[in-house]
Amino acid sequence: MRVLIATVTAGGGHLAAAAAMEEAWRALRPDDVVERVDVLQFASKLYRKIYTQGYVKVIEHAPELYAMVFKKTDNQEQVRKMGSFRRTFARRTNKGFIRHLKLFKPDIVLCTHYLPLEILCYPEERSKGPHPFTVCIVTDFEAHAFWLEPPSDFYCVATEDTKESLVARGANRENIATTGIPISAKFAAPINKIAVRKRYGLRDDMPTLLVLGGGFGMGPVSEILEQLDKTEGEFQTLVVAGRNEELRRELALRDFLHPTRILGFASNMHELMGVADLIITKPGGLTTSEALALGKPIFILNPIPGQEAANSDFLLERGAAAKVNRVDDLPYRLQQLLNSTKLSEMAAAAKPLGRPSAAKDICREVVSRFESQPAKAVIPEITLVHRKKAQRMA
Repeated sequence: MRVLIATVTAGGGHLAAAAAMEEAWRALRPDDVVERVDVLQFASKLYRKIYTQGYVKVIEHAPELYAMVFKKTDNQEQVRKMGSFRRTFARRTNKGFIRHLKLFKPDIVLCTHYLPLEILCYPEERSKGPHPFTVCIVTDFEAHAFWLEPPSDFYCVATEDTKESLVARGANRENIATTGIPISAKFAAPINKIAVRKRYGLRDDMPTLLVLGGGFGMGPVSEILEQLDKTEGEFQTLVVAGRNEELRRELALRDFLHPTRILGFASNMHELMGVADLIITKPGGLTTSEALALGKPIFILNPIPGQEAANSDFLLERGAAAKVNRVDDLPYRLQQLLNSTKLSEMAAAAKPLGRPSAAKDICREVVSRFESQPAKAVIPEITLVHRKKAQRMA
């Protein structure tokens, strides 16, 4: 079997989900041919820059604009009206990916971003004959209308709520599986907490806060640390600045009231989360899924309007998170948590929501659905040749 995992560099979550799918598929089916690609690597440098950096800049500097666009486009009728333009534009700007798709000839395409779906559903291409079994893996707790593309043969979603939302918008219930969001197998493995604490100089008798800025270090990390200095009580802090090296250097030069360790990009997030008592972060789908898999409560600060707001609602409704909309409110709310049983209650609520085996579950579901579908009739090449000759003679 030939499997193509298609994603896009638009936030770290889509990439992490694709990596988790590759890891799980290779573990379960080592004889299959598996390739993971970023669709944008086949596009022009200008298009790639606009797509990746544009997202980050809008989120950082104009979140209200992002919220407006998100809400406006999260409308099935609106998406249907602009569908032809979107697919044609996606097709014309990603011809390199289309050529790669034809060369690789996958049996299955796993999409952890909706852009590959837009390219795959181009009507002219689909009319040429059998197409690969296309799987839409939604990487948030709520599915935006852009995920509802016609070529999707199968959907894998985070929760039953996500599933019912897709059904309400017209998706076939039989083609949706509630699997969870795919995360690395590391989040299901035992963690030596004593060794991790020793490595980072953490005390065993003091709560540990983990402050995350996301893969790109976009969150208000500096402002959070300023407010932690105003927070009374004893605690220690681990800070992950992601790929934002400028932020890491700036924070490393500062003095903090509480013991604080500043880190750059971390490949051992499972260990950092494993020793944390509370994770202060924006609630991206992957970060949230990783925290829940380890039974860790989340403190949500000013989520991005749109998908992160929906993720916040999911966590808050189930008692696995606390939230403030202004960073100035952090000290008071944090002191409330640290001085009560609320923190342990949130952890207890988080654990049953975790789905550490989601990636493997998706693999099993996809293989089962793929193998059970009716055989696709393929017209022999010689028949096509004769048909073309007949058309010319007519």
